[in-house]
Amino acid sequence: MEPSGSFAKGTAIHGRTDIDIFASLSSEVTESLAVIYNTLFNRLRDEGFTPRPQNVSIGIKVGAYSVDVVPARRHGPTGEFHSLFRRKAETWTQTNVVTHINEVRNSGRTEEVMVIKAWREHKSLTFPSFYLEMVTIEACRGRKVGDLAENVWATLAYIRDNITRAVFIDPANTNNRISDDLTAAEKQALATAASVARQATNWGQIVV
Repeated sequence: MEPSGSFAKGTAIHGRTDIDIFASLSSEVTESLAVIYNTLFNRLRDEGFTPRPQNVSIGIKVGAYSVDVVPARRHGPTGEFHSLFRRKAETWTQTNVVTHINEVRNSGRTEEVMVIKAWREHKSLTFPSFYLEMVTIEACRGRKVGDLAENVWATLAYIRDNITRAVFIDPANTNNRISDDLTAAEKQALATAASVARQATNWGQIVV
């Protein structure tokens, strides 16, 4: 068990109480990934939690904290590659959480990511965090590091103009299109929300 997600990447939003836990199982575990996922779900329920099935994670509340647990099976006795269950597609994918963490933490765009995450939360949008992070990094490519307001503004324009058709590939697995994690309707909702945000007259209308 190890932390992953926003705390590990340095993109946690102030005041948020979300924690991501990566549950790494031995490569010697022989059960299918679907069975592993469902077994963890049932165990959490039996322990008195109210688990929520999500795409690759299981969400629970622990006191004031929202915790997402991602069960995954290591590919071998060493290394960081894991296979995990994708519930929505009823399939599996390979990934490397360490690669994800380093990709975001070393991008120089963690502040922009935090603002876009705050916008997502403020508007109750569906936008998986790693997908959001990759979009923000791409939108800011070639732009001055530290020019936060202009970079966020450019990211919103990028989402408005490109999110419905741009393809994003998992840097840890070229066969995994993370842009497939949202439906066409969910992408259109993001484009519409970004268009509205670009018409705002102050930042308070975009984030809180």
